[in-house]
Amino acid sequence: MTISFSLPYRTTYGQQLVLCGSWDALGRWDLTQALPLHYDEATTRWRGELTIGSDAPAIELTYKYVLLIEGGGVVWEWGDNRTLALPGAPTPHLEVRDFWRAPAQDGNELFTAAFTEALFRRPVPAKTVKAKVKKAAAAIPGPANLRLRLAAPRVAPQHQVCVLGSDPALGSWDNTRPLLLSDAAYPTWQVELTLAHPDQLLSYKYGLWDATQQRVMMLETGDNRMLPPAKDAHALRVLDDEGFRYAAGNWRGAGVAMPVFSLRSESGLGVGEFTDLQLLVDWAVQTGLNVVQILPINDTTATHTWVDSYPYAAISVFALHPQYLNLEAVAKLKDKKAAAELVQTRQELNAKDFVDYEPVMNAKWKFIKLLYQQEKKKFLADPEFQHFKATQHNWLVPYAAFSALRDRFGTADFHQWPVEFQVPHQPDKLTDESAPDFDEFGVHFFTQFHLDKQLRAAVQYGRERQVVLKGDLPIGIYRHSVDAWTQPELYHMDQQAGAPPDDFSTTGQNWRFPTYNWARMAEDNYLWWKQRMGHLARYFDMLRIDHILGFFRIWEMPESSVEGLLGHFAPDLPLHRDEIQRRLGWFDYGRLCEPYIRWHMLTDIFGADAQAVFEEFLNAGDYGTYQFKESVNTQRKIEDYLAAQTTAQPDKAAFYERVRLGLYQLQNEVLFIPAGNDYYHPRITLNKTYSFRELDGDEARRRLYDDIYVDFFYRRHEEFWREQGLVKLPAVRYATNMLIAGEDLGMVPASVPGVMKQLGILGLNIQRMPSNPETEFGHPADAPYLSVVTTGSHDMSTLRGWWEEDRVRTQRFYETTLGHARQLAPYYAEPWVVREVLLQHLYSPAMWAIFPLQDLLAIDGHLRRANPHDEQINVPSNPQHFWKYRLHLTLEELNDAVGLNEPLHAMVRESGRGVPY
Repeated sequence: MTISFSLPYRTTYGQQLVLCGSWDALGRWDLTQALPLHYDEATTRWRGELTIGSDAPAIELTYKYVLLIEGGGVVWEWGDNRTLALPGAPTPHLEVRDFWRAPAQDGNELFTAAFTEALFRRPVPAKTVKAKVKKAAAAIPGPANLRLRLAAPRVAPQHQVCVLGSDPALGSWDNTRPLLLSDAAYPTWQVELTLAHPDQLLSYKYGLWDATQQRVMMLETGDNRMLPPAKDAHALRVLDDEGFRYAAGNWRGAGVAMPVFSLRSESGLGVGEFTDLQLLVDWAVQTGLNVVQILPINDTTATHTWVDSYPYAAISVFALHPQYLNLEAVAKLKDKKAAAELVQTRQELNAKDFVDYEPVMNAKWKFIKLLYQQEKKKFLADPEFQHFKATQHNWLVPYAAFSALRDRFGTADFHQWPVEFQVPHQPDKLTDESAPDFDEFGVHFFTQFHLDKQLRAAVQYGRERQVVLKGDLPIGIYRHSVDAWTQPELYHMDQQAGAPPDDFSTTGQNWRFPTYNWARMAEDNYLWWKQRMGHLARYFDMLRIDHILGFFRIWEMPESSVEGLLGHFAPDLPLHRDEIQRRLGWFDYGRLCEPYIRWHMLTDIFGADAQAVFEEFLNAGDYGTYQFKESVNTQRKIEDYLAAQTTAQPDKAAFYERVRLGLYQLQNEVLFIPAGNDYYHPRITLNKTYSFRELDGDEARRRLYDDIYVDFFYRRHEEFWREQGLVKLPAVRYATNMLIAGEDLGMVPASVPGVMKQLGILGLNIQRMPSNPETEFGHPADAPYLSVVTTGSHDMSTLRGWWEEDRVRTQRFYETTLGHARQLAPYYAEPWVVREVLLQHLYSPAMWAIFPLQDLLAIDGHLRRANPHDEQINVPSNPQHFWKYRLHLTLEELNDAVGLNEPLHAMVRESGRGVPY
């Protein structure tokens, strides 16, 4: 049998197409041994052929087309490997006609799990293809001579792809007799048939069949598709057609964002739980929303204090947080006294208008341990648990060991544990069921098993109702975590990750996470990332990558920093001393790289406390300068000193709190930061320092510093960072089939949008944080299709809160963006104002419009919270922030709120979001 391949593709000089695949003739995925194709001028198609005998190596061939570019460039076509099933009956010739699958196309993301597993989830495949058509196309006798395949994920569950055409086998264009394609290999549809007239030109079109109404409810647009007459009447022709041509534009959806901990239900225990997600899904269905977006849900239990409420500092990137466990869904407490206490505790915690983290977690652990002891024997014998433990062993066993040792030794900082436990030796032996202290570990197996079970049930519940659960991947890992304990070589434990100064924090952000050792991760082809993404795909079909810029470069600070201003981007290309000296005309390490401190700065910053600050923290130097005493010559030393002195001298606590930020500011008074080996980084926002303002010389001299600064931060690294993103991100992006959206806010390198589009990663557009620095307010109408538009994030005030922050800015927004020229903006964001803003987003061309639930409630004057400033989830500028926001309505009340739900549903549907076509 000969197999011929062809596809239309226009190349330029120096380009060559090859076919690479699973057989020897196609190179066995070795590109250097791939089958070269030749260009046929007459048909404008690239062609290639191979011959196989009766001893074919497999009944299925997998392959891909690859574009080779002179000079070494390689472009693989987009998507999964193609599959070609060989015919069961002997066929002398197999003619395969394909189309090139171009990367970076808008429609490619419809093949992700968000669409195939949820939004367009298929019902059970039909047993027969023709049974659902009252008057099917007449069967033509003889062996099949045509196989039609069409990749089309965008098909509503109640519809099926069909085909009509000029041949009797395709109904002779009678739309009551279409031929239905099978969805057994969805999102690819397929049918095999026998043409009555294979020697004639075939014209045809795909359509959508409505089985309920027994009619073709839509035919694709455009000209008829054409298949030339067969040259060989006995050949089987396989057509892998280009996608369905919809009359409607791109598919667009809408969603709601809310942390799980913020959900409130009648069955909760003072905090949202995984079972509550089903109620939120019900509300999403009522309002026409397609996505439920949540914050990270991993276990953050490090200190057993409110500090653990921060969801981005997980002690495991795999384990789920015990606060989300619904106790009743595990089992009923048999002890009547304990059951009564649980009821009483629930009433007390649910009466609070915020998440009181410590009491909530104390209650959760108390009753979890009771349930564990009650269910222990049955649980350990459960085959479902044994399967869970076996499949999740790599992370589950170390996590259980770490959690028990954390509690045994009173800290998650494993460096403080006894030496024999500081490195994880034989966690399986440590957690063995026969050990006398097994219950210390077993309770964590028990908790994780039931958390996983409840979350997967909620995910399935959403999928069956065409609602996607969108997760959140934090960019960093916690330094006192299982991950750092078991694989410290993957991280730079002596460094800290954060963010440079932005609208959230003028001194930058220090997350105190270690940075990644990307060179080490590359050695095993980013296995840790692939495992992490694979685990997230267990729960999510769509994922937000927090601070995606970290895959291009991360803001990195030494351990000695508390704030973010003394950081630098990593990796970067630092400046050598000689380059700085050449461009400035001089280089003085003491003046440029050490804190510049003068008496007038002390009086400016500290006022009446200036003398006291000098006496306790500084030494006098030459020429009116001051230096920090060695005991406080870094921000971290200052932090430790102030904490110790506050404890020792509580009467001076107010003084130490007053001067803390000023002392950090003095540490930041440098222009260049040493990078080792006589290399240096310019300090971020150096032009805002006293040190810069008081440089010797005129304005022209200062411009030399500005030139270095602008070149370093905005030009020097663009190609370098682009390469970094293209090396790291593909391993993460293609580890699963989740739809990926990146949080690309802040100081965004120019190369980032292009790389994200190339990889099919959606960007984020927040109206009050436009990507164009010359624009005060973005407009959702300007967002690209592959993006998410939103009114805000968990790090920002709600729309109503923002409206009240700056009246002058609000007035400009009201006139320029909402279009109310020369009109006075209302004092508060009235429901009709919020509605206008939401509608701007809903009518955006962006694939997704996802809103904080607080902003959706804001269109209803009766349901929304009285004070919008009580609705902000996080305050990034406050490292001591308590993540406690809780919805003031129960989800049961929300589902019954017809006055909100019906108008919101109408807004969503009228904007064209959520409808299949």
